[in-house]
Amino acid sequence: MVQTINAITPLDEARAILGQHFDLKFSKAIERATAPVYDRVRDKIPEIEWPFYAPLIFEINRLKKEKDAVILAHNYQTPQIYHGVADIVGDSLQLAVEATKVTQQVIVQCGVHFMAETSKLLNPSKTVLIPDSRAGCSLASSITAEDVIAMRKMYPGVPVVTYVNTSAAVKAVTDVCCTSSNAVDIVNRVEGDTVIMIPDQYLARNTAKLTHKKIITWAGSCEVHETFTADDISELRHAYPTAKIIAHPECPPEVIDAVDFAGSTAAMIDWVKSTKPPRVVMVTECSMSDNVASETTGVDFLRGCNICPHMKRINLENVLWSLHTMSEEITVPEEIIPAARLAVERMIEMSRKRD
Repeated sequence: MVQTINAITPLDEARAILGQHFDLKFSKAIERATAPVYDRVRDKIPEIEWPFYAPLIFEINRLKKEKDAVILAHNYQTPQIYHGVADIVGDSLQLAVEATKVTQQVIVQCGVHFMAETSKLLNPSKTVLIPDSRAGCSLASSITAEDVIAMRKMYPGVPVVTYVNTSAAVKAVTDVCCTSSNAVDIVNRVEGDTVIMIPDQYLARNTAKLTHKKIITWAGSCEVHETFTADDISELRHAYPTAKIIAHPECPPEVIDAVDFAGSTAAMIDWVKSTKPPRVVMVTECSMSDNVASETTGVDFLRGCNICPHMKRINLENVLWSLHTMSEEITVPEEIIPAARLAVERMIEMSRKRD
């Protein structure tokens, strides 16, 4: 029977499997080696739990050197991954850009499936791994390439701007990708006064308020952000009257209208670090708030977040297993790679021109 470790493998079973290949006992040597990491996360991980995480972090960091691997982690990953084993962290745009610069032959994507596909598109000759291939995305699953082709027939000649939170197959039938951090710029740069913007209806509607162009939307949404309401913001204001409330543009427009600042994950981080509000509520994924808090002094981070179940499929156990077994490898059909990569590269180039 082939052994596997994924997000639903019970922790004791995962540790038993890993224990056949690695010494996961907490020792003074491991404590010393991982002390810098724990200094960054001590406010988020209780000291009593550190002996459980530290040996995994130690082995991952050792093994990635042995395997010539680099770990890319999205802002929504847990602090032990984000601060403990990641070499490159960021939002979708940052990870896409950095993926083009890595020199290692193996990329481990601590994120969701479409992010790993994007890394493969930009590095077709490299091995791209995702610790759990079931780490999906409600946006990516909301639309297919056939849907995009049908929309093109309905609106002939209208350019298609596609959120990176989509499959490689969808990217292959689009004109250019975008992220939440560059959506307005990309929409303004494409030709014409009408744009098809898919699949996030809320990002599209929030973008429409910031451009003179007509935007045709698709009925997709992020399950982390779509559930926030204006009433939630009112309750947060009542509970934390002195706090600043900031949100992600995947939230409904009425939420964006009610907060103090709205922006991509990178923009939210930059805003907190530059503004330094005494108290802040980040209306987004919970681990992002934890990770920013670990990097920011003088700001009290208050809870007002949701958890992404897909991002949480990635854990230290399956990251270590992925490196050890070189699984699960991401592949993209050869026939769609050129077109899909071009849509991503156009986005990166447009973003560089913006800067």
